[in-house]
Amino acid sequence: MECRTDDVREKVTRIAQKHGAGREQLLPVLQDVIDEFGYLAGDVLVEVSRATGISIGEIHGVASFYHFINTEKVGKYVIRLCKTISCDMQGKQKVESALEKELGIKFGETTADGLFTLQHTNCLGMCDQGPALMVNRAMYSRVTPERALQIVDDHRDGRQS
Repeated sequence: MECRTDDVREKVTRIAQKHGAGREQLLPVLQDVIDEFGYLAGDVLVEVSRATGISIGEIHGVASFYHFINTEKVGKYVIRLCKTISCDMQGKQKVESALEKELGIKFGETTADGLFTLQHTNCLGMCDQGPALMVNRAMYSRVTPERALQIVDDHRDGRQS
């Protein structure tokens, strides 16, 4: 019977081979690893290091720098709300409150069913279209509290992935 380590090794090796060797490929590798495993767990980090030849310390340094590389377990859907002043000025607080009320959690937490995690993030590059948020890799702009709740419902019901 194959153990988890063998499964992780096989998947990470496949991802690393897809992107090729070299430090310039580390972010695409980490993005695909996050898509596959949800977060960069210890055993996954070790296998990324083995497959890429990049030290664990360097990989962890890159992972901890970028908000989009989860180093702890998160929900199936990670909702990242821009925390910049421009989104603040366009109603981010109302969106934040609506999401917290709907999901019954605060930002930085994950729902008990493991479906949603709420996180703040730095600028999403949509300053003229705020408030902006992302769910996993999908970007949403000009989000109102009502639209935020619709986005949650769409993901909860499987209409978005």
